[in-house]
Amino acid sequence: MLAAAGTIWAGTGCGLRFGIGAAVVLGLMAGAVALKRRAVAVLFALAAVGALSGAFASDRIEATMNASVPTGPVSFIGVVAEDDGPQRPAVVRPEALRSDGEWVTWPGPPVAVGPDPASPLVAGQRVKIIGTMRASPGRVRGDPIAGRVTIANTELLGMVGGPIYTLGNAVRDRVRAVLDLSDRAQALVSGFLIGDTSGLASRDLDALRRSGLTHFVAVSGSNVALFLAAWWVATAFLGVGPKRRFVLGVIGLGIFVIATRWESSVLRAAFMAATVLGAAASGIAVDTWVAVGVAVSVLLLISGQLAVDVGFQLSVMATIGIMVGAGMFADRQPRALWTTLGAATAAQVSVVPVLLWHFGTVPLMSPIANLISAPLVTGATVSGAVAVVSGWGPAVLISSTMASGVLAVADVAARWPQLGPSGVAAVFGIAALIRWPRTRPLAIVGVAALLAVATLVPSSPPTVPTVTFLDIGQGDSVLLQDPGGAVALVDGGRDPLVLAEALRRHHIGRIDLLVASHGDIDHIGGFSGVLDDHSIGRLWLPDHPDRGVELQELVDLAGAAGVPIDVVGPGLSYRLGTIGIEVLGPRRRYLTRNDGSVVLWVEAGGTLLLAGDIGGVAQRELPALHPDILLVPHHGSASTDTGWLAATVGSIAVISVGPNTYGHPAPEIRSTLAAAGAEVWVTMEDGDVSLELLAP
Repeated sequence: MLAAAGTIWAGTGCGLRFGIGAAVVLGLMAGAVALKRRAVAVLFALAAVGALSGAFASDRIEATMNASVPTGPVSFIGVVAEDDGPQRPAVVRPEALRSDGEWVTWPGPPVAVGPDPASPLVAGQRVKIIGTMRASPGRVRGDPIAGRVTIANTELLGMVGGPIYTLGNAVRDRVRAVLDLSDRAQALVSGFLIGDTSGLASRDLDALRRSGLTHFVAVSGSNVALFLAAWWVATAFLGVGPKRRFVLGVIGLGIFVIATRWESSVLRAAFMAATVLGAAASGIAVDTWVAVGVAVSVLLLISGQLAVDVGFQLSVMATIGIMVGAGMFADRQPRALWTTLGAATAAQVSVVPVLLWHFGTVPLMSPIANLISAPLVTGATVSGAVAVVSGWGPAVLISSTMASGVLAVADVAARWPQLGPSGVAAVFGIAALIRWPRTRPLAIVGVAALLAVATLVPSSPPTVPTVTFLDIGQGDSVLLQDPGGAVALVDGGRDPLVLAEALRRHHIGRIDLLVASHGDIDHIGGFSGVLDDHSIGRLWLPDHPDRGVELQELVDLAGAAGVPIDVVGPGLSYRLGTIGIEVLGPRRRYLTRNDGSVVLWVEAGGTLLLAGDIGGVAQRELPALHPDILLVPHHGSASTDTGWLAATVGSIAVISVGPNTYGHPAPEIRSTLAAAGAEVWVTMEDGDVSLELLAP
C-alpha cells in the first residue's frame, strides 16, 4: 500500500507541474502495458489518478489567483475559512456582495481580511465585513487568495458547520481560556495540544526549528491518540464495540481536526487512525504501514496540493522513520531510552532530504535534543490536557514548567551546527565507517573533528572592507564588515527569522553600529530579535517625527538594554575600522517617512551610497554624488527620479527586493541603469550580494 501511495504522490506532483496532460500521458502508458505487464499498468493507472488530482488542484489555485475582485470600498458577507493571528490575516470565502444598495449572491474567490486585533475572526464564523479591497493574489498559510481587505467594521452573523465544528472551536477556545498565551511556556503547551503557536515569539519558533524540535508543535499521532483516549472516556456511557467505537472515533477525529485547524500533520494522523478504526470495525487486521499508505493516498486524491506541502512531506517521512527506528535498538537496555533514541534518529534521517530541499540545512544534534525533550513534551502535553479539562492550577504549573525545559533545550541546541549537503554527506560517511570495527577509531576521530570545526573554529572576517546586501525578501538589509572584525548593519528587512538566518550565514556576533534608516516595517521589522541575540554598540535613527510603532518599540528595547541612541542628521560620522561612514540625510524634516530616511555615504577606498527609501524630492536635495556602488533607493520603485539616478549611479547598482505586488523594480529604473552602463545586481535573483569596498 505504501508503494501505491508513493506512486500516487509522484503522479500528483506531475499533475501539479504539467496539468491534465500528465494524467493523459500516464493513462495512455497504463493502457499500453495493460495486457503484458499488469502490475506496471496498475502503477501507471495510480499515477494517472494522482495526476488528475494534481491537475485539478493546480487549476483551482490558478483560478483563485487570476480571479477578479471588486476594488475600493466594499461590503460583503462571507464565511471565515482560516483564523487571523497577531500578524496574519484571516481567509474569508465570500457569499454575498452589497451592490447598488442591494445584496447579491457573490461566491467570490477567497480573500485575506485584516488582521483586526479589535475583532478577531475565527474559522466557521459567518461575518459581514465593511472595508477596502484591493486585488492582491497570493497565499495565506499556503491557501491561495485573490485579494486583500483592510477592515473598517465587522459584524458576526453566526456560526456555520454544524455541531462538530462548534465542538472543535469549543476545544480550541477552552485551551486558550485555561492557558495564558502571553507566557512563553504556556504558549508552547498550546502548541503541544492543538498546534497553536500564535503566542510564541519568532525567536522561540526559530530555536525549535534549528534544534529539530518543531515537530512537537506540529500536532500528530501521539496527540491524536491522547485526544481519542480522553474522548472515549467522555463518551463511554454510549457503549463500546468496534462499530460504535469507529463512529465515535470518527466524530472525535473530526472535532480534533477542527480544533487544530486541519494542519497537514493532523490530517495524516487522523486518516491513519480512521483507517485502523474502520478496519477493526470490519474485522480486518491493518498494520501501521497499510494505514500510512491509505492515509497518504486518500489525502492526495482529495487535496492534490498536499503533494508539495512541506508540513505534509515532513509528517509522512517522519512517521515512516519512527516506525523503522522504534525497533532499531530493540535488543539494548534500558529499552525505553534506546527505543526513543532510535525513533528520533530514524525520524531525523528520514526528513533530511526534505529539510535540505526546502531549507538548505539540517540540525546535527536533533536526535539528542529530541531524546532529552521527548519525556518533557509528553509530561507537558498530558498535564496540559488535564489542566484544560479540569482547570486545575497546579496542572498548568506542572505543564508550563516542563515546557520551559523544552524551550531551554531548544535555546542550547539551536546554537549547535546546522549541516548543509556536504556536512550531511560527511556525517553519513562517518556513520558508515562505524559499521566496520577496524575503521571505528577513524570514524570517532572524524566525528570529533567535524564537531570541532563546526563549533570551535571561529569564522574569520573578510580580508578587505566588504559590503553585503542581504537577501531578506522585500526590504533592505546591508552588512558592512571591516577586516578588523567591526560590523555595521543598516536596516533589517521585514522578518526577524530571515534576518537571524542571514546573520548566521555570515557568522555575525557583535554589531558595532545598528542603523534604522526609517520606520517602515520592511526595513526594521527584522530588528525585533536582534537585541536578544547580538551585542549592539550603538543605534542610529532618523530625525523624523513619525517613527512608527515598530521603530518606537526598537528604541524602547534599545534604551532598556543600555544601547546608546543617536538621532542623526547631516555631518555626523562614524569610523568602523578602515571604513568611514558619513550621514548625508535627512536634509530636513520631510513630510513622508521615505524621504526622511537616513542617507549614508560609505568610503573605504571604494565608495557606497545607501539612500533608504528616499524619493525624487529628497534625492534632488542631496549633493552631487557618484559612488562606485549604489543601493538603488526604495527597492527600484518608480518614485526614484530617473534623471538623478542616471547622474548618480556608478559602475555597480544593487536592487534589494523580494517577491512583491508593488511592481518593484520598475521597468524604467532597470532601463535607466542599463543605459548608464551599470552592472546591476538584484537580491531576489542573485541572493546575498557581497562586494569589496575597494577603489576600482
